[in-house]
Amino acid sequence: MSTIAVYPGSFDPITLGHIDIAARAARLFSELHIVVVHNPSKQPRFSSEERVELIRASIAELGIGANTKIVVDTLDSGLLVDYCRMVGATALVKGFRTTMDLDYELPMAQVNRDLASVESVFIPADPIHGHISSSLVKQVADLNGDVLKYVPQVVARALASSSANRKAKN
Repeated sequence: MSTIAVYPGSFDPITLGHIDIAARAARLFSELHIVVVHNPSKQPRFSSEERVELIRASIAELGIGANTKIVVDTLDSGLLVDYCRMVGATALVKGFRTTMDLDYELPMAQVNRDLASVESVFIPADPIHGHISSSLVKQVADLNGDVLKYVPQVVARALASSSANRKAKN
């Protein structure tokens, strides 16, 4: 039986924690869609297209998904469950670092199940990556800190370029 899952997030930028969750989810499902979703409460550093390219490059750089089909896509508007229906997904993958993440995700999981019978699969962060967030990575990069412990090399280069451009504008 073919099982398709969707791993949504803003991924601005994708971190090693995100990649770890994706790699672990890819082993559980025959097809994994990593979907860059628009979050109206966030001001993204990178465009949706840039994030998709960074995710693809990160997957290639780290050799993730060699035995599984991984699709990288965007959802700039509409309901995530509609995307799940469109691709035939029966599961949503959600990574969590703390109980606060779980508290935030649980009501959405229940609504997604009510709307489209899509089950949420919660994968705990590896303790090595549990403290990493995209926001923190961007802040460290903006202050000229080394982010290579937290993101793939391709993302570190993109952050350095983005941080330099932001400083030039100010």
